Amino acid sequence: MTSPSAPGRATTALRLTASLFATGVVLLGCGGGGGGSSPVSGTRPDQSMQQPPANPTVPTDPIAAPGAPTAADLDAGTLGEPFQYWNLCAAPRTGRDFQGQAFPDKQGTLLDEMKFLRAWSHRYYLWYDEIPNTYKMADFATAVDYFKVLKTPALTASGRAKDRYHFTYSTEEWEKMTTAGLDLGYGVTFKRNTGANIPRTWLVTLVEPGSPAANAGVQRGDMLLRIDGIDFVSTADADSVKRINAALFPEAVGTPHQFSFQRAGAVFDVTMTALEVSVQPVKHAKVLETPTGKVGYLSFETFNAVSERQLVDTFTTFSQAGVNDLVLDLRYNGGGLLYVASELSYMIAGPDATRGKVFERPQYNDKTAPQPAIDFLSTAYGFKSPNPVRAGTPLPSLNLKRVTVLTTSGSCSASEAVINGLRGADIEVNVIGGQTCGKPYGFTPVPNCGTTYFSIEFKGVNNKGFGDFPDGLAPTCQVEDDLSRPIGDPAEGLLAAALAYRQSGTCPTSSARARNVPMEIVRPAVQEISIYSRPRQ
Repeated sequence: MTSPSAPGRATTALRLTASLFATGVVLLGCGGGGGGSSPVSGTRPDQSMQQPPANPTVPTDPIAAPGAPTAADLDAGTLGEPFQYWNLCAAPRTGRDFQGQAFPDKQGTLLDEMKFLRAWSHRYYLWYDEIPNTYKMADFATAVDYFKVLKTPALTASGRAKDRYHFTYSTEEWEKMTTAGLDLGYGVTFKRNTGANIPRTWLVTLVEPGSPAANAGVQRGDMLLRIDGIDFVSTADADSVKRINAALFPEAVGTPHQFSFQRAGAVFDVTMTALEVSVQPVKHAKVLETPTGKVGYLSFETFNAVSERQLVDTFTTFSQAGVNDLVLDLRYNGGGLLYVASELSYMIAGPDATRGKVFERPQYNDKTAPQPAIDFLSTAYGFKSPNPVRAGTPLPSLNLKRVTVLTTSGSCSASEAVINGLRGADIEVNVIGGQTCGKPYGFTPVPNCGTTYFSIEFKGVNNKGFGDFPDGLAPTCQVEDDLSRPIGDPAEGLLAAALAYRQSGTCPTSSARARNVPMEIVRPAVQEISIYSRPRQ
C-alpha cells in the first residue's frame, strides 16, 4: 500500500520520538483519562475514580497522521499550524526514552502546547466544526485540561455523549504496552458492576501467567473484598478511596499491598507488589478434536506489536494441524493495531475470499484528503517488538468460510473491526456471548511534551461500506461469561455454546448463570482502541 499524494500534504510516515504518529496508528476507541485503569470512587466506579497522571513518550514503528510532515519539513521549521508548535514544551524532557531515543522536546511555553492541541484538533478532529469556541486558553492550568474541552458537546438520540472516546495517556506507558507488551501492575484483570458502585462487585476475569497475581494464587472468578485492610466493597470516604486507588493502580514498581479475596465462600489474603508485567496477547491456543473435524481455539487479548509474531506462529500451527474451523475468543480484547487485525482476518479467510476487497476504509473529516483503505494484508507488516516478524513475510491462512467469535461488552474497536471486516468479505461470522462495546471510530495517537493525546479522526467502514455500530454488534447467541471455569476449558459457558452452535446451528437453551448486575471490564481507555499503521514508503 502506498499513501496518496495531495497538494500541501506530506505522505512520508515518520518515526516520532514523542508521537504516536510514529506508530502509524489509528485507534478506534473509548473515552477516559490518562494512564492506568479506570479507578474507584465513592459513588460511580469509573467516571469518578481518580485517574493516574498522564505524561507520555513515544512508540516505535512508523505511523503518520494524514498529512503529517516529513523529517525534513520538521527540521526546516517552515511548517504552519499545528506542526510549528509541535514539541515546544513548557518543561522539556532531557535524555532518552526507554528505547534509547532522544526526546524531541524543545523549550517552549504552556501556550505553545495549547496552541498545538487547538490547531491539531481543528485540522484533524472528525467533528472539528462542533468544537466550542467559548473556551479561553488562559483559563486552563494544564494542556491536558484544555484538551478535555476540545471535542463536540453533542449528544446522540439516546442522550449519550457523541464523543465518549477523548482521552490522554502516558506515552512511555503506551509505548511499553503496545511495542513491548509491558503493563505496570499485578497482572490481573477485573470485571466490576456498572451501576451505583456501592456495594462494589469486582471479580477476577484474567490472570497473566507468571505475574504477581498468578504467583500469589489469584484465580479467575475470585471476588475482591479488602485492600490494605480497607473494606473495598462498601468504603465511601475520600481518604480510603484514595488509598484503594493507589493500591489498585500503582504508578511505580516496588510497593507491596495486601488484598483479600473470596473464593467459593472462603476468604484468603495475598500480598502483591506491582511490576512491569509482560502481557501475552495469545493466552490459549489449541486444537480441539470434534465429531465434525478439528477446531482451532484461540484466546486473544490485544492487537499489539508483540501479537503479530504470536498470531503468525499460532496460525502456522493450526494450518499444519489441518484445522477446518475456528473459535476466536475476543471476549476481553479491547483492540489495538488495525494492521494486526487485518492480518488476523486474512489468516482466517485466506487469499481467495479477500482478494480485491477492503478490510477497513477510514472516513476522515472534509479537511482531510481521502486516505488509502486497509486491505486484507497477506504479508506481515513487521512491527518492532522483542521477537518481530520480518516485514513482507507471507502469512499462513486457514481459508475458512466460517468463524465463531466469542464476545462480551469488553470486545472493542479492532476486535469489532475483525468481525465487521470479515463480514464485509462475505465470511460467515457467528458471534457467541454478549453485545460488543460499539467503537467504530479511530485515532492517530499524538504525543507532545510527554503526553499522548487521543482524539477521534475517522470512522471505519468495511468492504460493503458498513460501519454503523455505535451501540455494538449484536451476538448470534446471547450467552453469559462463565467465570466458574478457566478460559479455554471446552466446558466453559461461551466456548461450550460455540462448539454446540457450530454443530446444531441453534443457540443453547441454557448457559452460565446470569449475574444479577451488569458487569464491565476494568481497564484503561487506551486498551480499547483501533490503531491505523500507515503504509511503509
